[in-house]
Amino acid sequence: MSVSALTADLVLPSPVLLVDDEPGERQRLEALLLDLGYPADALVFAASLKEARACLIDQPIALALVDLGLPDGSGIELIDELRTRDPGLSIMVISAWRAREEIFAALRAGATGYVLKERDDLEIMLALRSVLRGGAPIDPFVARQIIEELPAGKVGQPDDGGLTPRESEILRLVAEGLGNRDIGERLFLSRYTVESHIKRIYRKLEVSSRTQAIHAAGQRGLLA
Repeated sequence: MSVSALTADLVLPSPVLLVDDEPGERQRLEALLLDLGYPADALVFAASLKEARACLIDQPIALALVDLGLPDGSGIELIDELRTRDPGLSIMVISAWRAREEIFAALRAGATGYVLKERDDLEIMLALRSVLRGGAPIDPFVARQIIEELPAGKVGQPDDGGLTPRESEILRLVAEGLGNRDIGERLFLSRYTVESHIKRIYRKLEVSSRTQAIHAAGQRGLLA
């Protein structure tokens, strides 16, 4: 897949905060964001919690890419702070941490998506594209952890929560990591119609985010 195809029709919210203490990883993410169309001056770098917090004093952040293993603490603390400051902010974890406890703590703190650093550049690029289009990309390894966490006996016993067939269809596409625009293109709906459906899905499932909706859907067997 070409970079031009990946970047078509992307809205690039800025500035982007990249929090990672590994210079090589920061350079990798910088290169990918530049390929997506970001100008260099739209990228803000931090190598620690202290540096990230200092960045937040000076300017609002439109997108955050956060590693969990930082020299002065956990990126989970920063995710929680970012979510408190801006409930609508997209926050993607790009980390080597694979422990179930840390994964769930990051998602509970408000991470929009979670991708492992071991993925190749194309996989990271696709995850970034998904976030920029309103999606919630979840690494396959992380998705498996979520499924394994579901209570025994829940999967395979669907409780549709009152969802219509169209809402159920959209919910499955949300779980695949598609953003509103991608879902609209797939189903030949306007982005605003998709947003309306997703709001109703949230209300019926009693959730407030895509990650929560995916988890609730998995518990009810709606993604089978």
